[in-house]
Amino acid sequence: MNGVPGSAWAGVRVGVLALLWGSTFLWIELALEGLSPVQVTLIRCVLGAVTLTVLLVRTRRRLPQGRVVWKHIFVAAFFCNALPFGLFSVGQQTVDSGVAGALNATTPLWSVLIGLAIGTERGLRPVRLAGLLFGFAGTTLIFAPWQQDGLASWGALAIVGAAASYAIGFAYMGHHLVGKGIPTLSLSAAQLMAASGLTALALPVGGVEPLHVDGSALIAVVVLGIFATGVTFHLTYRIIADEGATNAATVGYLLPVVSVALGAIVLDEAFSLRVALGMTVVLVGVGMTRRQKRNPGLVASEPEPEPEPEPTASEEDLVRMPPAGARAAGDHRVCP
Repeated sequence: MNGVPGSAWAGVRVGVLALLWGSTFLWIELALEGLSPVQVTLIRCVLGAVTLTVLLVRTRRRLPQGRVVWKHIFVAAFFCNALPFGLFSVGQQTVDSGVAGALNATTPLWSVLIGLAIGTERGLRPVRLAGLLFGFAGTTLIFAPWQQDGLASWGALAIVGAAASYAIGFAYMGHHLVGKGIPTLSLSAAQLMAASGLTALALPVGGVEPLHVDGSALIAVVVLGIFATGVTFHLTYRIIADEGATNAATVGYLLPVVSVALGAIVLDEAFSLRVALGMTVVLVGVGMTRRQKRNPGLVASEPEPEPEPEPTASEEDLVRMPPAGARAAGDHRVCP
């Protein structure tokens, strides 16, 4: 069921996903002009959940069943949706959207560190270790703490924290959720529902302010929720199922480019040579950490059949992700 990696249709889908996902930071920036970070995060999760629930109903699928499964869904929703979405909204109050996209590219680096910590990364080869050091050197170059006009701030740290939270979420999902025979549409819809509930708990902290939403902020948060969250979340899994994780990982390299370009064109954000160089170093480091020997056990592109197939279920909607320790640059594609 794999698509041909070089086919035009595969390239179009990867390009659409990169545009949708990379534009996330632009929509957050515009939505913050009329909403608080908590409000942006909650509306984003709710609209994404509603979008995927509509798709569930149309395809006659059901939400995951079982208390244990939902416990894992809530944990994954916290680290992969509620927390990083909130941190991005907080961080972008002081950090430009283009820089936010560049810092988001550090997620695979955190994935390697987490893999080393929990034992899923063994025998880190010199080239991957060099890539890890290279990537964090690029991050330091973006922050430039030695310069008075550097980006070292609580907002930038919040965005780096969001990238690290994504990595934790992916490791958890790889162990407890993905590849268990649950349709990806059902899983992603349930996860955004759980994230909506978790984010609602934070409303008393920063979500009860009066709304001052103008037209641009309203359009931005709607696009953010429906397209940059709901549709993107599902489209990512579909690309993995059809073309495989390696082909889908290409999106990870396009995200910072898209976010930087949109920030400069739409928001007229300044983008210094230092930040551009730092972003390049980060992406080179990410590419180096992904270099590993082929493992015949990695069959990310092969769909996994459901234990109890339903007549209307689509096989291409099921996907088995590789072990957490084997994932790197492609990992941050799962949670835009």
